[in-house]
Amino acid sequence: MTDSTSRRDPAAPAPVHVTVWGEENADRPPVVFVHGILTWGDDDRYGFAAQRPLAGRHRLLLMDRRGYGRSPDIERSDWAVDAEDVIGLLGAGGIGAHLVGHAYGGVGALAAAVRRPDLVRSLTLIQPGALRPAERHPVVAEALARARAATAALPAGLTPEEFLRGATESVGMATPEATPARLRAAAATMTELPCWDADIALGPLAEASFPKLLVSGDWEGAPEQYRKYAGEPLIACAAYLAEALAADHLVVPGYYPHTQQPERVNTALQELWDRAERT
Repeated sequence: MTDSTSRRDPAAPAPVHVTVWGEENADRPPVVFVHGILTWGDDDRYGFAAQRPLAGRHRLLLMDRRGYGRSPDIERSDWAVDAEDVIGLLGAGGIGAHLVGHAYGGVGALAAAVRRPDLVRSLTLIQPGALRPAERHPVVAEALARARAATAALPAGLTPEEFLRGATESVGMATPEATPARLRAAAATMTELPCWDADIALGPLAEASFPKLLVSGDWEGAPEQYRKYAGEPLIACAAYLAEALAADHLVVPGYYPHTQQPERVNTALQELWDRAERT
């Protein structure tokens, strides 16, 4: 495995920074990873650091969304802008790519796959924040109403450090160390366009022939508030999307599947990619 340092991929469209692992595997379709909130591509707390072993067989492209990690600032982070950046990465090598998105990044990945299914070799969504397609589910509808009210009620002058502390302590989670990178991620998160209200038509993906996978935690062991306010809606949303997209649905213990259960998630990813490349 190449021990490459984090840098911008020369094949990536500016201004997105991409961490590249497994550069020696250029003969196989690459894998594009899109992270969620409060994090960046190769972050070991919420990002995809635990997926590095997969670089033994594939070239992994860990995108830093605009405003996060080593990508340039953006006035307001936006899942639709993320989707454009994802499409650029999917098409950069001329052979398409596997696509993995987590949480907010799952919404950008979903939107990119809907727009350009011809560039997608497989799609994996890890607890995507696309709640609106499943809004008829009562738990999801309640979560949407709560999220809309909370976003509208953010106090003026809120600092990234205050936001980081509030976003974690309010649901019973430990607050990460307020490093410059984490505070930058918090600043981007607190102003970005809400992803839960993304109105994405799923029809093109339901008809797509490439394999699809939803990954969820069972949320056992999560703080009660976190499970109620985040876990239950995400579980319901993932189940809905799996059925709507004719996707497999993997449920693993815990609430951060790719960081808490990396071996199980990595095995499922490798099996999905192998299946896609056999067809």
